[in-house]
Amino acid sequence: MLDFIKQDKDPETGKVMRKVRSFVLREGRLTTGQRNALDTLWPTFGLERDQGMLDPQTVFGRDAERVLEIGYGMGQSLAAMAKADPDKDFIGIEVHRPGVGALLMEIEQQGLSNLRSYCDDAVEILELCIPDNSLSRVQLYFPDPWHKKKHHKRRIVQPAWVERVRQKLQPGGILHMATDWENYAEHMMEIMQDAEGFTNQAGTGQFSPRPAWRPETKFERRGEKLGHGVWDLLFEKRL
Repeated sequence: MLDFIKQDKDPETGKVMRKVRSFVLREGRLTTGQRNALDTLWPTFGLERDQGMLDPQTVFGRDAERVLEIGYGMGQSLAAMAKADPDKDFIGIEVHRPGVGALLMEIEQQGLSNLRSYCDDAVEILELCIPDNSLSRVQLYFPDPWHKKKHHKRRIVQPAWVERVRQKLQPGGILHMATDWENYAEHMMEIMQDAEGFTNQAGTGQFSPRPAWRPETKFERRGEKLGHGVWDLLFEKRL
């Protein structure tokens, strides 16, 4: 796990090639429960980059609608979605091991068979492991806003990323993003309005109400009490 943090080298010169990452590994200490979950449950519910393209029959034993969430944090809301919608299969990608361990604990406690996780770089997993036209929904909830202007290049929502997501969505599939940073919401909307092959479900330039499938988090409720806004964007891949 976490092989992606190794620095890549130019195959000709051998020099380290710096990549702009949308995340920083500020990994806290694992709890005993999280460590035990990683040790015992990862072989069953974990997915690895070197397994190559995802084969749903091998992973889930069926070919159902698949939902991918990028950066699920501690995993409670993703587990709740998987429990509420057993006819769909859910895949999470998270770089922080404590969050992955917490999700594995949720999987065991709730007896979920329709949820798996990568612990890796989402950009590379999209490219190397997710087949084209295979996802019914991609979820990106409350990503790091990188609020300083000099860091905006680190935001995951960029034209190249959106195009990669479009390739992975099936026709009619949904890219659902949410943020509590108004400036990032505006950035997302600007990127999506210029992206080819998508239709804003709320209408041009409009944000959507929170859909029923996205659980409201404690963080969200606390923010609402403080007067903070939350912006949802739902864009559908055109045929």
